[in-house]
Amino acid sequence: MNVVWPVCALFGGLWVCWLYGRSRAPVGGHGSHHHHHQDGPKTGAAFALSVANDTLHCGAGCTLGDIIAEWLVFAVPAVAVAFGWGSLFGDRIFATWVVDFIFAYAFGVVFQYFAIAPMRGLSFGPGLWAAIKADTLSLIAWQIGMYGCMAVARFRVFPALGLSLHTDSVEFWFVMQCAMTCGYITSYPMNWFLVRLGIKDGM
Repeated sequence: MNVVWPVCALFGGLWVCWLYGRSRAPVGGHGSHHHHHQDGPKTGAAFALSVANDTLHCGAGCTLGDIIAEWLVFAVPAVAVAFGWGSLFGDRIFATWVVDFIFAYAFGVVFQYFAIAPMRGLSFGPGLWAAIKADTLSLIAWQIGMYGCMAVARFRVFPALGLSLHTDSVEFWFVMQCAMTCGYITSYPMNWFLVRLGIKDGM
């Protein structure tokens, strides 16, 4: 979680800082949340908090992946062409979302691997497979919320204001912060489900 917290604070700001404080607060005399996965199954508020932390692992991968992908497509438009702009998609944003997903998925699996493999004592192969299973549905749920928010802003809100969104603008990254928060909201129930099934471990 050491990398996850500052990365997610890029979009979550104060509420991620609040969640960090809650996660590090002693609960039931067992010390900080960092050691809770060793204390047995969680219930109630402790379980909800562990799912929140699991969701942030997905969020960290999405955040880094989307930042890199957005600037890559902005700097090298040919990347968008390679992923369907002008052939499959009339608007570059849809090709960019494909690139976003690929980068976000790759980073998400990496974050999940380094969380799950040490916790379960898995070697590389089984650890990678566990990370893929843990991140796939979680990331899809996240991207649905993120893309939905971006689409509303891109195709409805900003045109109604007579404005447009560009990667090199403050407005774009403000909307991206809102979109990431929406992604967190849509991914949280999926993470709850995955933890209940034992596919993911509560953090």
